[in-house]
Amino acid sequence: MIKHDNKARRDKKRVRIRKRIVGTAQRPRLTVFRSGRHGYAQIIDDMSGRTLVEASTVSKELREELLAIKNPTERYKKLGTLTAKRALEKNITTVVFDRNGYLYHGRVKALADGAREGGLKL
Repeated sequence: MIKHDNKARRDKKRVRIRKRIVGTAQRPRLTVFRSGRHGYAQIIDDMSGRTLVEASTVSKELREELLAIKNPTERYKKLGTLTAKRALEKNITTVVFDRNGYLYHGRVKALADGAREGGLKL
């Protein structure tokens, strides 16, 4: 029986994706990270190597709201809208979406949809 290493597979996908996707000052990169329990989103300017905006499901703004929501995709949708809100406060309106090796499905798609609803253009 062959054991598949999911992390190594995702790392290979991540490298392939990052060859094409680069965040600039005019259009930074919105990247997603999923852990088993929480989700994280960052908007990064790759030219200067700085994180411009960050949000996570453990942030103070979302913690109380997310306790009532049991569905993980709904939590990620709220995370996307919070990320968009913080980005718009810093005058960031368009971003490049980096799914970070994850499939564009479920929670990752919900985050992207939430960011669109919040006013970001992906």
